[in-house]
Amino acid sequence: MLALHHQVLRTDVSGMPLEWVGYQDAVRLYHLEQVAYTCGTLLYRVHGGINARTGQRSVIEVNSIIATYGRNHALTKLRDCYAPPLNNPALFKRDSQLCLYCGGPFRPQDLSRDHVTPIIQGGMDVWNNVVTACRRCNNHKAGRTPEQAGMELLAVPFVPTHAEYIYLQGRRVLADQMEFLRAHFPRSSPLHERLKLAT
Repeated sequence: MLALHHQVLRTDVSGMPLEWVGYQDAVRLYHLEQVAYTCGTLLYRVHGGINARTGQRSVIEVNSIIATYGRNHALTKLRDCYAPPLNNPALFKRDSQLCLYCGGPFRPQDLSRDHVTPIIQGGMDVWNNVVTACRRCNNHKAGRTPEQAGMELLAVPFVPTHAEYIYLQGRRVLADQMEFLRAHFPRSSPLHERLKLAT
């Protein structure tokens, strides 16, 4: 079994990824009988108290992926126009922690968010207008477009789907969780290729 820092992937009953939960929240879902079925590997075996009547100790086994009853109807309706909240950790992970101008790999603290069309030129702070850039490239580009700065953009920015965003939010995504999430990525997702390069 693994240490208690691993996250559990929660899905709805149809298998649509919803969120990451810690082991305490997962145990609560099991206890409330909200878990419809499980997939993946056994992550935790949590022992509870001893029943005074039967003398048996309760045990809850928590798998890496749990499907819970109910459906997220709002997410289903918004699937075609869904845009997740933009934040730097997810952006940097989307772009594989590479500067999309020089192509170099960097630590998160050495990266920044660059607006392809700068805000001072009418650009928006949205997924399809931002890329990961090292501080040097971002400073060199300044308030110009890549063309104006004579810089080449190495990949086109894109808006992650909900399943892709769930992956981007994961801290330590296990192999079985990754396989499950990848099955929910669109076939045309740039993440397929980026994940191949990362392995």
